Amino acid sequence: MRANPISPTVDFDKDGVQHGHLRLPYSRNDSAWGSVMIPLTVVKNGSGPTALLTGANHGDEYEGPLALFDLAARLGAEEIYGRVIIIPAMNHPAFMAGTRVSPIDQVNMNRAFPGVPDGTATQKIADYFQRTLLPMADVVLDFHSGGKTLDFLPFAASHILEDAEQHARCRAARDAFNAPFSVEMREIDALGMYDDAAEGQGKTFVTTELGGQGSATPYTTEIARKGVRNLLIHAGILNGEPEVGPTRHLSQPDDACFHFTAEGGLVEFLISLGDTVRVGEPIARIWDMRQTGRTPITVTAQRDGLLMARHHPGICQAGDCLAVLAVED
Repeated sequence: MRANPISPTVDFDKDGVQHGHLRLPYSRNDSAWGSVMIPLTVVKNGSGPTALLTGANHGDEYEGPLALFDLAARLGAEEIYGRVIIIPAMNHPAFMAGTRVSPIDQVNMNRAFPGVPDGTATQKIADYFQRTLLPMADVVLDFHSGGKTLDFLPFAASHILEDAEQHARCRAARDAFNAPFSVEMREIDALGMYDDAAEGQGKTFVTTELGGQGSATPYTTEIARKGVRNLLIHAGILNGEPEVGPTRHLSQPDDACFHFTAEGGLVEFLISLGDTVRVGEPIARIWDMRQTGRTPITVTAQRDGLLMARHHPGICQAGDCLAVLAVED
């Protein structure tokens, strides 16, 4: 396989604090010998575990970048044992554009793994993570939120894994993050995900969904900042005591948790995030935007559950995921 063209401007094996970039050559109309410059910080102190921390896998999700730019500015080598690799904006072109997918190639980073070293820009970044960065890591945290088209209860998540020991590690790390909700998450479209790439290499992997609507709040940003610190302490990398508060444990037992709409229109939610609903009860109504006098379509719950995610903004298209339920453990 060909070598990846990305080169770091830091030395991953050097002690101390280094701020630099992953430089991806990118020839384009306005810069024949240009580059995509992905910011990163490496903090290292001796030999010990390595944490790989990422945000903006999708470019319109902001709690992760806010927490990680802040961590990169504050973290000192004397505070840790081991190594912390901080990449606040994994898909930097999408982050700069405020879009879910890269404006360069229209590729979704979180569906691009394992990547291709001589593919598109996003595929090259995915390949560099797959073959260079993930093998360095012991624990991996990838921040997500709902972006511009979803809104979530703020949670940290792990997945059900075949390896019982790895499953327990990921669950313990998720709980150590200590978000208001801790979820054993079911994926509806897992092909090509960074999650699978990390878990496939046996890593302790934690992800999040911390709100959405294309913005961040003081509340969700503080959850991210507290959570990353707690996780580093749990991993034995950061000195100090974790900040622990109450968390509610949720799971998604089956695909009936996901509610898709066959019709587009004006959405009227009848329950709020965190509300419970019984099977057959209404979750939302969809109003025809082209004609008055028409009865709206009612979307009803396919199972009992708690509303953990909902569509945003107020207009949906046919095929959109309108609502996601979970059950409290």
